[in-house]
Amino acid sequence: MPAVTVENPLTLPRVAASAEAVARPIDGVFDHQDSNGGGGTITNGDTQWMTAGSGLLHIEAPPESLVVSGGLFHGLQLWVNLPAKDKMMAPRYQDIRGGQVQLLSTPDGGALLRVIAGELDGHEGPGITHTPITMIHATVAPGAELTLPWREDFNALAYVMAGRGSVGADRRPVRTGQTAVFGAGSSLTVRADEQQDSNTPDLEVVILGGRPIREPMAHYGPFVMNTREELQQAFDDFQKGRLGTVPAVHGMSEGGL
Repeated sequence: MPAVTVENPLTLPRVAASAEAVARPIDGVFDHQDSNGGGGTITNGDTQWMTAGSGLLHIEAPPESLVVSGGLFHGLQLWVNLPAKDKMMAPRYQDIRGGQVQLLSTPDGGALLRVIAGELDGHEGPGITHTPITMIHATVAPGAELTLPWREDFNALAYVMAGRGSVGADRRPVRTGQTAVFGAGSSLTVRADEQQDSNTPDLEVVILGGRPIREPMAHYGPFVMNTREELQQAFDDFQKGRLGTVPAVHGMSEGGL
């Protein structure tokens, strides 16, 4: 068999500033390395919480063995804005292992909740955030319904990672890859359809919300600032090498696999 060269664009260094990147794999493995010395390998049920702050370079990708073998990789990555007072804080990396999160269940056992960050009904997750945020990964069995108390000063959304179901009192339908945004209120409801796809036994949903920052936002590419002038300064810092370099680690390099 001829040799195969795999080019994985995720292994090229990327730049980030003044926001937080949150990654949570459901299936597969994810490597991270950054110019601030943060890094690690996360897998099923773990969460990586990277605070870019004043700026850094980072590499994040499935390991070479997974790319070459064509293994399954399924997960979620999102960006969380930082308030202006924290945008230039020192970068930070948090590895949140699956065994560290708060595990809760509904009284009927129909839903398993993992509190990753913030607080739910007195139960706190291990993730450290810079504005009040709650992040929950819920697994809801077919036909089960989940109603959670929610802070009225928080916004709220639900992103469906797998499965089919409905949200809200009026049961708006949602399915894999869709996001539902909830209106004002002190609770939110998610329900799994009775019938799920054969490859998705349960409804897997991330429920996320926080206190709105309500500040001007300017963003371009990986930079999230408050003004265009701050964006220009971020680009200038990157171009002049002020964000450092990513150390080479086993299985990852600046030139790709």
